[in-house]
Amino acid sequence: MKLAIITDTHFGARNDNLNFNEYFYKFYENIFFPTLKEKGITTCVHMGDVVDRRKFISFKIANDFRKRFINKFKELGIDLHIIIGNHDTYYKNTNEVNSMEELVGKDRFKIYTGPEVVNFDGTDIVFMPWINANNYDESVNVLNTAKSNILFGHLEINGFEMHRGQFAEGGWDRELFRRFDTVFSGHFHHKSDDGQIYYLGTPYEIYWNDFQDPKGFHIFDTNTRELERIVNPYTLFKKIYYDDTQEDYTKHDITQYKDQYVKLIVVNKKDLYDFDKFVDRLLLADAYEVKIIEDFSELDAENVSDDIVENTEDTMTLLEKYIDQLDVTLSKDRLKNTMRALYTEAQDLEM
Repeated sequence: MKLAIITDTHFGARNDNLNFNEYFYKFYENIFFPTLKEKGITTCVHMGDVVDRRKFISFKIANDFRKRFINKFKELGIDLHIIIGNHDTYYKNTNEVNSMEELVGKDRFKIYTGPEVVNFDGTDIVFMPWINANNYDESVNVLNTAKSNILFGHLEINGFEMHRGQFAEGGWDRELFRRFDTVFSGHFHHKSDDGQIYYLGTPYEIYWNDFQDPKGFHIFDTNTRELERIVNPYTLFKKIYYDDTQEDYTKHDITQYKDQYVKLIVVNKKDLYDFDKFVDRLLLADAYEVKIIEDFSELDAENVSDDIVENTEDTMTLLEKYIDQLDVTLSKDRLKNTMRALYTEAQDLEM
């Protein structure tokens, strides 16, 4: 039997931003539901954090969620199993008051607030929702005694990347789950695994730290234990590293920035007139937002003594001098340009 698995959909993300909302449904209407229909999928498991905020949701987001997401499962005859995540619960110490039972109901779809073993065509799978004070004892008991060797959950396990380069600490020790052959989990937005525990990641970009981090959903075959990834081709974030010593921006294709959030990161700007012309063109590209990032840091001579001004170098100058002293065969000019781009972008670091 083949199960569709999706997780961390975060409907209502970014303060119910409708640009994000339409971007999300572009994936569902063009990729997700057509794929389920084409492959004849009849069961889908959502591994938690269906909605973004624990305590409220706008009527517009809730209306779209019902009409364009929940009702679509009904239209296609697909059973939906929802494992409650931490963003789906009102309280932090219990899953009992949650958005899914209020927004979805139990007339067709199954909602899991506590651990349960579910059978799919002869294969037992442990469903483990968000573990908290109220369900801790029951959850640990199921983890230690369940006969199944497959687990689906919404878990915070130490040592995995929440986002690229940011590793989880203060969660559950992975040894707690070692008796299972395979663990699939939501919660962390970056897709990663250690060969046994798999974080499947968000289906689309939500924050800037999702930039260039491939997204999508999965199909799991309970018979072969194979996991197939369906990639989401749509993005929402784009970065331009502006360096007019390397590129002629009069020929730069700006149509790719329509309906995108764009960061224009200025690395080298030698011709101010050409830069202004490019910015004018970019602003006409129908992007959702264009943010220009430059490094204008400088010392204020009125507030700093003369001797400090004379002996202090700005960060970028120090970095370039450091590169000059490196004993490497790489192009130092390219290293400086890369470092300048990273440094400039870091001035406006945003999640």
